[in-house]
Amino acid sequence: MGGSELSMRVLIVTKIFPNAVEPASSPFNRQQFAALARRAEVELWATIPWFPGARLLRRWSAAGRLGEVPRQEQIDELSVRHPRVVYLPKLAAVNGALYAASLTLDALAQRGRVDVVLGSWAYPDGYAVVRLARRLGARAVIKVHGSDLDVLSRRATLRGRIRRALAGADRVVAVSDALAASAHELGAEQVSVVRNGVDHALFRPTPRPCRRRVLFVGRVERDKGVLDLIRAVSLADATLSIVGTGSAEARARALAARLGANVTFAGARPHTEIPEWLARSDVLALPSRHEGCPNVVLEALACGRPVVATRVGGIPELVSSKMLGELVAPDAPRCLADALRCVLERTHDPWQLAATANVPSWAQSAAQLYDVLVEVLAQREAA
Repeated sequence: MGGSELSMRVLIVTKIFPNAVEPASSPFNRQQFAALARRAEVELWATIPWFPGARLLRRWSAAGRLGEVPRQEQIDELSVRHPRVVYLPKLAAVNGALYAASLTLDALAQRGRVDVVLGSWAYPDGYAVVRLARRLGARAVIKVHGSDLDVLSRRATLRGRIRRALAGADRVVAVSDALAASAHELGAEQVSVVRNGVDHALFRPTPRPCRRRVLFVGRVERDKGVLDLIRAVSLADATLSIVGTGSAEARARALAARLGANVTFAGARPHTEIPEWLARSDVLALPSRHEGCPNVVLEALACGRPVVATRVGGIPELVSSKMLGELVAPDAPRCLADALRCVLERTHDPWQLAATANVPSWAQSAAQLYDVLVEVLAQREAA
């Protein structure tokens, strides 16, 4: 490689990426990889799970619904392929090998045309990428996000496979220092931290409405702390807007009705609408049990909104001072209510808060990722 931009060829393989059926999925990957494509030659494979008869079960199966995704589409500035990979429900231990096998023929056609294979998600994507990179004579890099290590690695059937993937990669990229430490503990030798960014054209400071309005953006799941948050806002005399859907939504609605909490369920909204929801809110709340480096926290800070969240994963690295918000332990709704009261009654200047947070742009994030990939290739040349 000559060192000039656009001379490095990167094949990205990931199951977490937008598509025609799920256009709002994983906007962080869409934005970072689009910015990376301005610096390197990027081939992007956003895989679709498949098993025999999947489309017949699309009413009940996510894999069946995703069967409607076209084989190729244009997303932002990226030409995205959607290869099908064999996936066996409830047999996660074999899905890494099946994932790699499903992509082998297409990957071999890229031999001599790829410098780095980047897998975005530890398993099965990262596991498969290590195997594919060896066959292509390329370098293997795994990007980890949070629950792919913090949750999946706790499964006895997957822990060994994730350890082998991380140990076999030429580099692991983590989105936070806490996640980097987890990767080291699981056997990764070389880990680089590349934080996510935000689109500053969308996420920018606005005046605070001062209406005691709390915002939650994310999956409506028990692990995201939504039920704790509903209990907390009922204690804190605040209103809550929930943007997102999930398996706990019916339970959340029932709890809000029983407590008489002032909660609005907005459902899933386009990512471009999130700045409007932040502008109408005084504080963002994210009481998750586990997180990597949640982009909604970065987006709230870029908008000058304080954050009340749990002290898990990479969140303490983002909410690093009282100006930026308050942190509490998970599964503690009364502590969460106290933190919400504290932040709602505190005065702050949104522009000063955003300047203090100093959230990077996606161009800056992609530049850091590019530099890591260049370093990985330089190590190969030195060897």
